[in-house]
Amino acid sequence: MSQSLKNGVFGLQHVLAMYAGAVIVPLIVGGALGLNGEALTYLVSIDLLMCGVATILQALRSRYIGIGLPVVLGCTFTAVAPMMAIGQASGITAIYGAILVAGVFVIAIAPFFGKLASYFPPVVTGSVVTIIGITLIPVAMGYIQGESESGQAPLTHLFISFVVLATIIGLQRLFTGFIRAVSILIGLVGGSVLASFFGLVDFTAVKEASWFHMPEPFYFGAPTFLWGPIITMILVAMVSLVESTGVYYALADLSDRELDERDLTNGYRAEGVGILLGGFMNAFPYTAYSQNVGLVQLSGMRSPKVVITAGVMLVVIGFVPKVGALTTLIPDPVLGGAMIAMFGMVMAYGIKMLSATDLARQENLLIIACSVGIGLGVTVSPETFQLLPSSVQMLTENGIVAGSFTAIILNVALNHRLKEKSQKTKLKKSKQVAS
Repeated sequence: MSQSLKNGVFGLQHVLAMYAGAVIVPLIVGGALGLNGEALTYLVSIDLLMCGVATILQALRSRYIGIGLPVVLGCTFTAVAPMMAIGQASGITAIYGAILVAGVFVIAIAPFFGKLASYFPPVVTGSVVTIIGITLIPVAMGYIQGESESGQAPLTHLFISFVVLATIIGLQRLFTGFIRAVSILIGLVGGSVLASFFGLVDFTAVKEASWFHMPEPFYFGAPTFLWGPIITMILVAMVSLVESTGVYYALADLSDRELDERDLTNGYRAEGVGILLGGFMNAFPYTAYSQNVGLVQLSGMRSPKVVITAGVMLVVIGFVPKVGALTTLIPDPVLGGAMIAMFGMVMAYGIKMLSATDLARQENLLIIACSVGIGLGVTVSPETFQLLPSSVQMLTENGIVAGSFTAIILNVALNHRLKEKSQKTKLKKSKQVAS
């Protein structure tokens, strides 16, 4: 098999892994704003197209933009609630005015944000990646459960999901090379075929979708710029950079590559450009998708060319809604079974990153315990912080965000202060010796 064909197969896996997350954001936001079917179709299509553009910009490594890692960019879930609130209070054009300014802001601060690499040692990045994996598991379980009103997953859903999971595990165990690398794709295709016998595959979306879609800048009207929405979206962008940093380090570790300040700056700048283009085309702010880290680990394909191929596919899907609708044929329980493997691998890799931390130090144990505890607690009980101001709730309604900030703040409070104290002690002793 030629290398280009392999890149295509692996790229398709990445598209399938992130597709559900990419389309659910426009569906939720568009539904909350009362968009009609045509406008909602545009929102989904342009989101997929811009996901592809942003992914390509990030995977391409140049002098000023792109981190050159197999990073897949998609709409950040952190922005969903703020965008709904802005749209309902000030109109949809205020959302895109805020996104445009946030994109410019991220581009401007990228060089300075990259200088904060010392604030993200393994104890922080490992904790963040572990939290990401843990908080994503309920998403997988939600897909297995489906739309059951009782809250219990139907037996057919359980059967299909665990057949998919068993297929992936079996292929990983029994095969090597290419078959092992495409185990996720085989599991998804095989699971969809199995689900079709239970009547869970619906072709309606493909029949109703059009063949061609033409993107239109400022489709929903000229952007409006209001201070409240702008500040909110800038905070969302900052939170997204924190999330992405953990993904960068996880993928760098998988790719046996050391990241320096310039790499991080280029990565942040690429995200800023993606956010800016998203606002221009009436799409969304973008961030690194953590679910694709597990796919990189399982497939072993760490070349940026794979996600560039995935980006091209997303662009094509964005132009041709009927092609994009084909991926909606994959039933929820099939996706759920595959997500358990992928999201669980993210969590396992976070634990591996923590193994590089000095766990004999009580400070590091405290950072891990509190950050993972807060991240999991917010995921399980998000209503705990509902009485806080809305500007603060943006940092507490998402387990990944809350846990990440806890890890960063505790690392500064415990490790950096200890480091500064140690340096002052050494300096004092050296002066005493000199005298």
